[in-house]
Amino acid sequence: MFLYNLTLQRATGISYAIHGNFSGTKQQEIVVSRGKILELLRPDPNTGKVHTLLTVEVFGVIRSLMAFRLTGGTKDYIVVGSDSGRIVILEYQPSKNVFEKIHQETFGKSGCRRIVPGQYLAVDPKGRAVMISAIEKQKLVYILNRDAAARLTISSPLEAHKANTLVYHVVGVDVGFENPMFACLEMDYEEADNDPTGEAAANTQQTLTFYELDLGLNHVVRKYSEPLEEHGNFLITVPGGSDGPSGVLICSENYITYKNFGDQPDIRCPIPRRRNDLDDPERGMIFVCSATHKTKSMFFFLAQTEQGDIFKITLETDEDMVTEIRLKYFDTVPVAAAMCVLKTGFLFVASEFGNHYLYQIAHLGDDDEEPEFSSAMPLEEGDTFFFQPRPLKNLVLVDELDSLSPILCCQIADLANEDTPQLYVACGRGPRSSLRVLRHGLEVSEMAVSELPGNPNAVWTVRRHVEDEFDAYIIVSFVNATLVLSIGETVEEVTDSGFLGTTPTLSCSLLGDDALVQVYPDGIRHIRADKRVNEWKTPGKKTIVKCAVNQRQVVIALTGGELVYFEMDPSGQLNEYTERKEMSADVVCMSLANVPPGEQRSRFLAVGLVDNTVRIISLDPSDCLQPLSMQALPAQPESLCIVEMGGTEKQDELGERGSIGFLYLNIGLQNGVLLRTVLDPVTGDLSDTRTRYLGSRPVKLFRVRMQGQEAVLAMSSRSWLSYSYQSRFHLTPLSYETLEFASGFASEQCPEGIVAISTNTLRILALEKLGAVFNQVAFPLQYTPRKFVIHPESNNLIIIETDHNAYTEATKAQRKQQMAEEMVEAAGEDERELAAEMAAAFLNENLPESIFGAPKAGNGQWASVIRVMNPIQGNTLDLVQLEQNEAAFSVAVCRFSNTGDEWYVLVGVAKDLILNPRSVAGGFVYTYKLVNSGEKLEFLHKHIANYICGIQTIGHRVIVSDVQESFIWVRYKRNENQLIIFADDTYPRWVTTATLLDYDTVAGADKFGNICVVRLPPNTNDEVDEDPTGNKALWDRGLLNGASQKAEVIMNYHVGETVLSLQKTTLIPGGSESLVYTTLSGGIGILVPFTSHEDHDFFQHVEMHLRSEHPPLCGRDHLSFRSYYFPVKNVIDGDLCEQFNSMEPNKQKNVAEELDRTPPEVSKKLEDIRTRYAF
Repeated sequence: MFLYNLTLQRATGISYAIHGNFSGTKQQEIVVSRGKILELLRPDPNTGKVHTLLTVEVFGVIRSLMAFRLTGGTKDYIVVGSDSGRIVILEYQPSKNVFEKIHQETFGKSGCRRIVPGQYLAVDPKGRAVMISAIEKQKLVYILNRDAAARLTISSPLEAHKANTLVYHVVGVDVGFENPMFACLEMDYEEADNDPTGEAAANTQQTLTFYELDLGLNHVVRKYSEPLEEHGNFLITVPGGSDGPSGVLICSENYITYKNFGDQPDIRCPIPRRRNDLDDPERGMIFVCSATHKTKSMFFFLAQTEQGDIFKITLETDEDMVTEIRLKYFDTVPVAAAMCVLKTGFLFVASEFGNHYLYQIAHLGDDDEEPEFSSAMPLEEGDTFFFQPRPLKNLVLVDELDSLSPILCCQIADLANEDTPQLYVACGRGPRSSLRVLRHGLEVSEMAVSELPGNPNAVWTVRRHVEDEFDAYIIVSFVNATLVLSIGETVEEVTDSGFLGTTPTLSCSLLGDDALVQVYPDGIRHIRADKRVNEWKTPGKKTIVKCAVNQRQVVIALTGGELVYFEMDPSGQLNEYTERKEMSADVVCMSLANVPPGEQRSRFLAVGLVDNTVRIISLDPSDCLQPLSMQALPAQPESLCIVEMGGTEKQDELGERGSIGFLYLNIGLQNGVLLRTVLDPVTGDLSDTRTRYLGSRPVKLFRVRMQGQEAVLAMSSRSWLSYSYQSRFHLTPLSYETLEFASGFASEQCPEGIVAISTNTLRILALEKLGAVFNQVAFPLQYTPRKFVIHPESNNLIIIETDHNAYTEATKAQRKQQMAEEMVEAAGEDERELAAEMAAAFLNENLPESIFGAPKAGNGQWASVIRVMNPIQGNTLDLVQLEQNEAAFSVAVCRFSNTGDEWYVLVGVAKDLILNPRSVAGGFVYTYKLVNSGEKLEFLHKHIANYICGIQTIGHRVIVSDVQESFIWVRYKRNENQLIIFADDTYPRWVTTATLLDYDTVAGADKFGNICVVRLPPNTNDEVDEDPTGNKALWDRGLLNGASQKAEVIMNYHVGETVLSLQKTTLIPGGSESLVYTTLSGGIGILVPFTSHEDHDFFQHVEMHLRSEHPPLCGRDHLSFRSYYFPVKNVIDGDLCEQFNSMEPNKQKNVAEELDRTPPEVSKKLEDIRTRYAF
């Protein structure tokens, strides 16, 4: 069995985020790392929408990320620390839309090791040096400079090693243009290691150490070191040189401290706490991430606590001495893994779990009522300030990036009866958890819907002038009339547009710079800018049946298959070409491409005929209306569309076009199939046809613009969008009802929209999330979802949600009551009434936990609920709260042989579980009966049990997966009522999830990110006899202390993200079965079997050539990455193979020649295997 791995949805969790001007223009961009993926995002400064420009798999673990800019430069580079044992510097090339590797310096072994650098990166704020450090011992400094050609240069590494030292964080200190300096939080464990009494370990202090890079002597010295009182968790660089006092802020438990060397005294300030917090009072408070904003005149820091509260931190200085730290409560957002303050006034928050957010900073919080806390205020040691959390005041949410991370459980089923199965995904953590329903398709936002006086049959939009940014008119055609609507603040009917309203319209367009053309059955109407109208009438009894128009050309087909061609002359007049062309059959559809920039005309006309052919006809003056090529079709064509796609044709600032893409002829057939064919721009030949079945209705095609490029909207029983995104073609259905006709639409509110008609309504739609494979509907949950099952009869979901360190609702209410009573008791006689009012206010206030976080109850405190949910509407039908400290971990729905047709839900619950060291007061199995056709749970009884992580059954066999001992095969003997182990696995896998593939084969995933398939050998015997007498010879007892029969490994593969669910299923109607996996980081992928040896052989060679021709960005070896824990076996990495499309054309050609193919054939094979199993 050979498998091919494909990613359907890349990981969505963000581990690091940095910002800068990576494309070298003034635009601010964000680079995020998602585990093994590097992604470049650009927030649009006007709309605030975040666009993804580039996503690259690096096939390695990104451990650190930094932006740096050489002194006086305008462009930021990206430094990546990874598990490759190399430091890599990348530059973003906007013209090619790629990350280019400028430098790659090897310094150590690969893998995430304790003493190989890569875990921490620090950059000198002036961009002169970068330090890369390991968790222990090793630190290297590289000097960065530029050569005569202004290219970036990197020095050989300078060592700053110190043995027996653990590093917690490293930052570059801003010292202006003096020697670069780096600050490290370190701990020396040498004494603790050598002291057997354990006293030294208890007294070891963390130190703050400064390393100076002496540029003159070209080496690194340990300049200064001092022990710290509190244990710090990270450092913040304070601007220096001419911008500020320099030095660092140390964030530690309960305190933030400013330090600098010289005469500067330490300034420390406690971290404020929430007033009346339900958290465990003994628990300390730390800052978890920060962002710095610096302008020429001022700077401030935003630091976020682990509850999500952001404080604005400013420093008061007297000359160059810092005199106080000031903190002010700013706002509360979900806890972030990284925050970036952009120069454009946005705050990007990469959430630890759940969706990521982009906020507009509306106010800096200087002139509000919020109290300001200062280090100068007198406080007792151990006391702190208190503040009141509130809804957002300084920040305004402008965009939300969907993130599935972490996916804890997933089931694929068609519960909504839509033919294509939906993915039901339980994801998130704590109160921000959700159950999301994923459907394959692009999300459509409805901008407007309005009713029309009848059922229209077509719609177009036109501009008044070629330079206009937005459309001026919407033209709607009915059976016997045409309606013209003008677009302004509102959409209103106009009569003075020059269009003929008493006839249906076949097509209309902007002609030349500022004229309009309307084609209707009896002729052509050319409307000049000054409202002069020229008419061309059809000869005799003939009418126009089909037409094609663009900016300078009009082609019409008259009854009987006669073509008439018009072209615009320099004076703006439409001239008919002298000859007409008789086609051999009736014309059913036509298409012209847009006029290429800088040219007079489009050279090709595509004509579809009744005889199931498409012909390409030349419009070049030298051979006008001569046929160039022809393609026979399997069915009659319904519509044609020529578009230019695939080139990076985004305009740059100067308005110059980039490389021009390829011409594609899209052919929609009447049987619901879409063909895409490459049209040769010189000869007009058609080649390399790709086909996709879209639906049951004839396919109509419309040209629209998406992200500055041409795209095709194809309409059948579903609407699909064919577009090029990050150098790959996507053909994705729209998650929307059936549409009949459409046109591109641009207005101020909606710069790249679509106007469409459906029965008697006119709709304006926008597609914002291009590149997304799934659109999602989310239903909120209360705690972290652990597992869920589907009730087979009602299709309802039964979800168990469990959180550690949490209170149940009942305990929370009890705690609040208790605190309110304490508030009243603590008050003196005269303050009683005030205290009672405050207590009442405290009991009434209810801040949503999804934003403000749930109170942390302390270790060993658990809260659980069991929920019955309708997956279509997302409403909760029943909710059972378990007692405090009862944690639900497993759930099953089943029938018992003695109770007939009734369904029961069994929930496995642990009582008083403590994770470390593991202990538990007992376990129960709660049994509930599903009543009201699966909508209500009725409690029956509870039953005691023990610890295992998964059980699968098939026939008489039971396959048990253990937390750290892989799989065990057990046979159930009914007559003796015994379970007998008859086989097990040779590797100790830490199994997280498993699924059966057939009677002998099981697929499993482990917590280190591997997927394996193991199979019992053909001669395995499960008729094992237990030996009752115990007198069999010892050597028969088994092998390697286990069972006597061992399973064989069929495949091993390292995904690189922990897989938490596996399922064998089909993803598209009529597709083949695949193994779908979901990961903790929010990724969804599939493993699909090869059906033929030649396919496997072909892809094996593609993978081999790509490994050598296109090595991973961060320097990790692809083969060793996929073999991280077990050598990769029988799996080909489709994610690597698909990078073929983003290689340079000459490399593509070389690889394709090695395979005896052409590049289009290779990419067609890649596309085919994807569409056969998925999307």
